[in-house]
Amino acid sequence: MSLDSSPLSSALLPVLHRIAIALERLAPPAPSAPDLTAADAFVWHSEGGRLEPVATVNRVDLVLLHGVERQRDTLLANTRRFAAGLPANNALLWGARGMGKSSLVKAVHATVVEDAATADRNASAASLAAPALVEIHREDIPSLPHLLQITRKSPRRFILFCDDLSFDIQDNHYKSLKAVLEGGVEGRPDNVVFYATSNRRHLMPRDMIENERSTAINPSESVEEKVSLSDRFGLWLGFHNCDQATFFAMIEGYADRFGLDVPRATLHAEAVEWSMTRGARSGRVAWQFIQDLAGRLGKGVS
Repeated sequence: MSLDSSPLSSALLPVLHRIAIALERLAPPAPSAPDLTAADAFVWHSEGGRLEPVATVNRVDLVLLHGVERQRDTLLANTRRFAAGLPANNALLWGARGMGKSSLVKAVHATVVEDAATADRNASAASLAAPALVEIHREDIPSLPHLLQITRKSPRRFILFCDDLSFDIQDNHYKSLKAVLEGGVEGRPDNVVFYATSNRRHLMPRDMIENERSTAINPSESVEEKVSLSDRFGLWLGFHNCDQATFFAMIEGYADRFGLDVPRATLHAEAVEWSMTRGARSGRVAWQFIQDLAGRLGKGVS
C-alpha cells in the first residue's frame, strides 16, 4: 500500500494544507516593481531597495547660473547626447564649494526634460527621451549593483547622481564604484550615466594619497589604484572661486529674475558687505544674499 493511500496520510493532508495557507498569509508580499515612469526624479533608498519618486526637484533655472558657462555647455551637450541614445560620458564636477556643481546637474537635467517634452509636442523626428535623475547618497554606493539591476531592465534612461562624493582613508566603497563605472563583467548599462560632485579632484584627501606614497611597498602602484577612480569619469569639469565681476553678475541675474527693484550701486554695496561677512564669493553666497534681500523687501523668490 502506498503512503498516499494510507489512512494516516489522508488525515495529515488537510492539516498540511491549512499550515501551508497560514504560512503564505504570514509571508511578506513580494515587492512590487517600481514605476519608473512615475516621475522625472527619484531618490534611491538602499534599505529596502526602493526608488522614491520626487514630485518637485529643488533647483534653479539654468539661465541663473553665472560664471560656469563652459561647464554648463559641456555637461548640457553630454546629457543631450545621452538622452538621444548616443554614447555619453560619466561626469565628475569638482572644485570650489558653493559654485553651483549640484545646481548645474539638476538644472541641466530639467533643461533636457523640457527639450524632450518640446520635441514630443512637435513630433520631432530627432525626439529625445526624458531621462530620469536618480539621487544616490554616498553611503549607499555599495548598493549600486542592485540599483543597476533595476535600471538595466527599463527602456528609460537614467542619470545616477551622487552629490558631495568623497572617500576617506578607511573607506573602501570606492572599489564598488570603480567596478560599476567601467569594470565588472556586465559593465555599466547603456541606459545609465553617473554624475558626481566633489570638492576633491581625485575624490580623496591629499594627505591620504601622500600617506599611501610613504607607507606602501610600491608607492606608485598603491596611489594609482586609488586615484584611478576619477579616471573612470570621461568628463572632468572644474569649478573655481569667482571674481567680483562674476559675483555681481550672479546677484544682478537673481535680482532681475525676481523683480528686486534696488539701484545697482546699492545692490553691489550690500552684496560686497554680505560676501565679506561670509568670507567668500560664490553662487551659494549670492543666493543667500538674494534670499535675505527679498525677505527685507517682502518679495518671494520661488
